[in-house]
Amino acid sequence: MYSPVKLFFKFIKYKWDASNARGHGVHSPFVYDFIRKVLMDQRHFYAYEKIESCRNEMLRDMRLLHVEDFGAGSRLKKTNQRTVSEIANSSLKPKKYSQLIFRIVNYYEAKNILELGTSLGITTSYLASANEQAFVYTMEGSNEIAGVAKSNFEKLQLKNITTIVGNFDDTLPQFMTSEKILDFVFVDGNHRKEPTLRYFNLLLPKIHEHSILIFDDIHWSEEMEAAWKEIQKHPQVMVTIDLFFIGLVFFRKENKAKQDFSINF
Repeated sequence: MYSPVKLFFKFIKYKWDASNARGHGVHSPFVYDFIRKVLMDQRHFYAYEKIESCRNEMLRDMRLLHVEDFGAGSRLKKTNQRTVSEIANSSLKPKKYSQLIFRIVNYYEAKNILELGTSLGITTSYLASANEQAFVYTMEGSNEIAGVAKSNFEKLQLKNITTIVGNFDDTLPQFMTSEKILDFVFVDGNHRKEPTLRYFNLLLPKIHEHSILIFDDIHWSEEMEAAWKEIQKHPQVMVTIDLFFIGLVFFRKENKAKQDFSINF
């Protein structure tokens, strides 16, 4: 993984190079619509307050958990004993990105949703709240972390979430044998090149033209940047949007030519 200093300079370069977030110079009608109606949407949705209240509880929670980590691990803590507060501080997606994910699911009315990396369930809760008619399947490697997430779902009265616990290498192939076609997938786990590309290729048979894939921490390390570049080159991928901390993948055939955007957010 990159050091915090190197990541900071990469972020500065991204901000310098990225397109203007207002959409000027974007010739794709789909991407222009996404920027104006989703990315820049400043509305405060009904679910935000209660989920952020839950996040704040997690930030203060000093319970000690045993953590099974099957991925690249935490940038900050190299131990299998961590408090809920430490996990919340290092692993939860910031409000800005969680709420963007909510808006994407809400705007495009995603029904079948898969998340790889439940963590404490904050992003999962945003996914489930964005469309109460959706079916949200979330996978978590650590049993005790998954237990905390399930408690949060109960507190938030979210009944459209199915939690699957275990190593993604085992749970994802099994899940993909189902008949479900996926509208939205958030990949936030095992931040390494080979597993990321393997998960991407496993997901492809279940996506359709209007599916949306989001990959977390695409600039987290040299490996993740290499994985992101390979995903961008895939022939089924028509549009990608680099928001630095997450990367969005679209398969819409209305985009006649492949286009990769880097947009300030």
